[in-house]
Amino acid sequence: MAAASLLRDIFGFDGFRPGQEEIVDAVAAGQNVLAIMPTGGGKSLCYQLPALMRDGITVVISPLIALMRDQVRALREAGVEAGALTSGNTEEETDAVWAAIEEGRLKLLYIAPERLASGAALGMLRRIGVSLIAVDEAHCVSQWGHDFRPDYLRIGELRRALDVPLAAFTATADAETQQEIIRRLFDEDQPETFLHGFDRPNINLAFAAKDSPRKQILDFANARKGQSGIVYCGTRAKTEALAQALREAGHLSLHYHGGMDPEERRITETRFQREDGLIVVATVAFGMGVDKPDIRWVAHADLPKSIESYYQEIGRAGRDGAPAETLTLYGAEDIRLRRSQIDEGMAPPEMRAADHARLNALLGLAEALHCRRSTLLRYFGETQVHCDNCDLCETPADVFDGTEAVRKALSAILRTGEWFGSGHLIDVLLGNETDRMRQKGHDALPTFGVGKEFDKRQWQAVFRQMMGHDLVRPDPERHGALRMTDDALPILRGEASIQLRRDTIRKASRRPAVKALINEEDAPLLSALKAKRRALAEAAKVPAYVIFNDKTLIEMAEKRPSNLDDMAQIGGVGAKKLERYGNDFLSVITGEAEVLHPSRRKLAGRDAGGLYDRLLEVQADLARGPDGIDKPLTCSASLLAKVASTRPKDTASMARLLGDKRADRFAEAFLYVVQSED
Repeated sequence: MAAASLLRDIFGFDGFRPGQEEIVDAVAAGQNVLAIMPTGGGKSLCYQLPALMRDGITVVISPLIALMRDQVRALREAGVEAGALTSGNTEEETDAVWAAIEEGRLKLLYIAPERLASGAALGMLRRIGVSLIAVDEAHCVSQWGHDFRPDYLRIGELRRALDVPLAAFTATADAETQQEIIRRLFDEDQPETFLHGFDRPNINLAFAAKDSPRKQILDFANARKGQSGIVYCGTRAKTEALAQALREAGHLSLHYHGGMDPEERRITETRFQREDGLIVVATVAFGMGVDKPDIRWVAHADLPKSIESYYQEIGRAGRDGAPAETLTLYGAEDIRLRRSQIDEGMAPPEMRAADHARLNALLGLAEALHCRRSTLLRYFGETQVHCDNCDLCETPADVFDGTEAVRKALSAILRTGEWFGSGHLIDVLLGNETDRMRQKGHDALPTFGVGKEFDKRQWQAVFRQMMGHDLVRPDPERHGALRMTDDALPILRGEASIQLRRDTIRKASRRPAVKALINEEDAPLLSALKAKRRALAEAAKVPAYVIFNDKTLIEMAEKRPSNLDDMAQIGGVGAKKLERYGNDFLSVITGEAEVLHPSRRKLAGRDAGGLYDRLLEVQADLARGPDGIDKPLTCSASLLAKVASTRPKDTASMARLLGDKRADRFAEAFLYVVQSED
């Protein structure tokens, strides 16, 4: 039957949405296809319809059981024979699927990618006459993406084994992710690719700097009472607290996170699908399986982890095409958290750099001065954008010429060698005479005290906007120290100007301080030390605190020991731990391990260590005798360590320790060094 007839007769639509028809035709013709379509753009129809047009069974690989069950239910309601083989099936459900397969009735079989790990799955799929593979949420195959699922890596092998066409669908894939999808699923053979835009014009986009964030979320929900909505939070605890606050304000609200009992999660999913006006306060665990068409709003109580995550999460609103609204709150503490999550992760350096770039893109969206939609879609490669449906189009930002403030900040960065974070730089600009300021000599810089027109919080807002405009970036190799980008050079030279948002700076002065374990300056290094601790703990299969507790790592981050002697002075670093882990943590702090002879390492942190070093210097001077013409002679490292530890009091004692030949060369000089130490 023709596509248009099936569309009308089975699915009840008189026409295709933009872009659907050409994708359906390509998939039905048996071409390999990669289709990137906006969330809510009708992706599922683009493989369901061809499945009905082709002989055999279409296998649909989908990441969530809830999503599969919803689609199977909807297809059966439409009269299509579909089934799912999942771990959530009852025995009767599985029997019914097999009966439909054996009788030749089944057209679509949904399976989870995890099932491909079983060798039996491949044999089963070979037997049942699969003619097409459809992959939903194909970005899960990419380790560069925001939702990586290792089991997706087996899909390319399945395609080769079955030798059938494959159609992959996703709503979020930048150029990097697209290339990895092609490499993983299609063996780098270029599939027919359809890119049908990322715009969801019915969704209103809005951001706000955090200013009593719980009240901001409650006010937003109160204005939309009775509408279905989702609030995304960064932590499980916050989901529970905010859901409780919404209930106390008269809303129907439930929380959802990965730590809940599976049955509780299932009940929440079911209620959200079925009930009107329910608000779910969730972590991102409430994700791809959300297919409710009439979600009217999505709020983020915390900044998402990347621009792709943001796009995916707001895309759950307004899938029915009716107007929907979003609000995303963000603050300096969000940025620090997201940076540390990236830096503490176990990903290779190039992937961490890509994650930082994706976060930078989201910060650019948060700090945008003009149309949010054009900023968002430019990231995905779209330049022809019409909006009039975002907060900045509706109420233009209150901006001012921030060139002078930015040049002062850039000057502070350069004059301190690009080795410091915003905390110390703000102290420079405000003229705060801290111990570190005096120690580094930064109180003598020309930029010291030139920024008193703003207070600390306002300068933080300036630095945050500079990061958003990609004028400065934290350098992970320097533990988050801010480094200037090439984009900042024209401003520094006076060749370009920049506008900043006055409203976020003005509000910043009212923002409550965030209680932290450590000051902002040292937080990136603490994150790096925690990452090293976690790696060592996992390798040793012990809890992280067995390596060092948090208090010890905080002291390391604050004191920044430069050698093993200094490291030995840190609380909680005993001799054994210094020997076992000292160099590991020192290399995080200084960039390299200290190479010491084992005899010297045992003296690290003790007075004898410094005495050993001075004895070594004297020995070097006398190695060829006082005139430099004698035969070379030295003491072993263990002998020097013994002299440093026992501190002989007279020439006879020194001679007994050194032996006659070495005593003639070194005893008098060594004795002088020892006595000068006492």
